[in-house]
Amino acid sequence: MEAASRREEDADPTWDAVKTEEEPNNPEKNQDENSAGDLGPENGRGKRWFAVEREEDETRRGWQLKKTNSWKTVRFQEPASEDEPPEKDSSAESLFPEYASEEWTGISFEKLFVKEDWEYITDDKLLRKKVQKAAGPSDPRPIWGQQVTVRMQAVLEDRTVVEKDNKLLFVIGERDVNQALEECVLSMQKGEITLLLADSQYAYGLVGREPDVPAWAPLLYQLQLLDIANKADPLNLPVSDRIRIGNQKRERGNFHFQREEYNMAARAYCLALDVLTTCESAGGNSGDGGEQEEREVRDYRVKCLNNLATAQLKLDNYNEALHASRDVLALDPNNVKSLYRAGKILSDLSQYKEAMELLKKALKLEPTTKAIHAELSKLVKKQSGGKTPQERRAGPPSSAPELLGDNVVAPFLPSSKRSTSAISWKLILGALAVALGSLVASLVLTARN
Repeated sequence: MEAASRREEDADPTWDAVKTEEEPNNPEKNQDENSAGDLGPENGRGKRWFAVEREEDETRRGWQLKKTNSWKTVRFQEPASEDEPPEKDSSAESLFPEYASEEWTGISFEKLFVKEDWEYITDDKLLRKKVQKAAGPSDPRPIWGQQVTVRMQAVLEDRTVVEKDNKLLFVIGERDVNQALEECVLSMQKGEITLLLADSQYAYGLVGREPDVPAWAPLLYQLQLLDIANKADPLNLPVSDRIRIGNQKRERGNFHFQREEYNMAARAYCLALDVLTTCESAGGNSGDGGEQEEREVRDYRVKCLNNLATAQLKLDNYNEALHASRDVLALDPNNVKSLYRAGKILSDLSQYKEAMELLKKALKLEPTTKAIHAELSKLVKKQSGGKTPQERRAGPPSSAPELLGDNVVAPFLPSSKRSTSAISWKLILGALAVALGSLVASLVLTARN
């Protein structure tokens, strides 16, 4: 659903920037997505209002779905002419053709938010639904923590299709999808088909979702609850399924990280780590190819742990970040990212000895990384009390000899810095001796003459 808008992360989402700067680059500044916006068309904040030219007396019967330049988006548009046959595109077909009501195809969101035959799902009145096909009285409802399967599609106010999935699986409460879908599914019964109108606060907020969902954009969903099941125990799943589910949650964490939703990113990484367990830790028999699968799981755990450490640093949770980095080093002792990150954290915590060992090891593995050089320089300066190498070579201040007594010259001072008083007295005494010697010699010669 959001895979097209996320970039695949093979490791730490900010490590590439570490090689050129001391600190990883932050994603673009944004605010929390849980900020509600006005829904009226007059506000114009980030909404896209598309006007399609048409004659006033034309009806909506001539409207149909046509594919645009982007494979992700389709829009309701008029045919170019009556003679030209409409373009057929499977991606433009509705998942619920028999329930293509006027509310789904044309009524403005502003009017839908005040229609009387819609019901509110939440107390803040930002989520509304209208049942199109009711379920039986005995059909079950899902509860928090269960896994559900839904068929869904979503459009913007101009009826641009931005989401479509014929079989979407997610666990309620794990934020695999946006909050609007979780809240709506909790109010549905198995087999029910409903329309859901979601304010941007429950969708993608003031950040939006590039490139297809603008900021402050409400969404209209059409969905059906297909199945309800208890969440599977990861230890009972095949390793291939653990890897698939774990990667999905890791990518969800990367999605939140890029939006600067660091708490949600850290939670997603933790959920991924719960799933990414090896056959050995599960107590099962690895069998053929088991060792290779276990190595693959460990590699993905390293990626999740590195990402988790980065998210914890963004939250100023230094101990948690250090713990995650050490977990990485337990799996991969030569992981440069974790060596650098753990060394930096230990340096900030004044644990200089261990920090120096880790940073030196990281530098040995990647001697050209500028961030490691910079951190080592900072660490050396901290150890020397904030002095530069030139200050350390120059020695202590000139007042230091006073600590040794008035008549003692400090042996560690350079010769140019020593006191010249002793040399001056020697010259004076020597001159006096020469003068006295000359005087005595002249007196002796005079007496003889």
